[in-house]
Amino acid sequence: MPKVVVRVIDAYVFNRKNNEIRFLLLKRAKTKIYEHLWQGVAGKIEAGETSWEAAIRELKEETGFEPVRIFVADHVSKFYEAHGDRVNLVPVFGIEVEYEEVILSDEHCEFKWVDFNTAHQTLIWSGQKDGIAAIFNMLNSDDDRIKWSEISF
Repeated sequence: MPKVVVRVIDAYVFNRKNNEIRFLLLKRAKTKIYEHLWQGVAGKIEAGETSWEAAIRELKEETGFEPVRIFVADHVSKFYEAHGDRVNLVPVFGIEVEYEEVILSDEHCEFKWVDFNTAHQTLIWSGQKDGIAAIFNMLNSDDDRIKWSEISF
């Protein structure tokens, strides 16, 4: 029977320019698994770390940014890995940042700021598409989901 684990996070980084929401996409380096895949901020949860702490750490490591705010998406991604026979549940976060100039780590070779439609079309995996759509929907809704989901750090 496969194991169910929570070991990685996804975060969709955004800023607002001229009242438009723009998302940051990062292109994986050739030296990494899934080379040249576009993604948001993603990474493993380290021992003793909460999922949201991992999201903030990965944000800093992969982009050099400090978060302005972070909230939990009303979506959890999932995928199966044959290696290890495990089902991964992936907490998803929205992270707002103030600046545009990214300091890339060696995990990525390129970045771009794009609107939601471009981001949604560029992302490959359905979990990515569903995750960024959940963030975009929450940012554009007239309800209190973000208020209820915001994390104090």
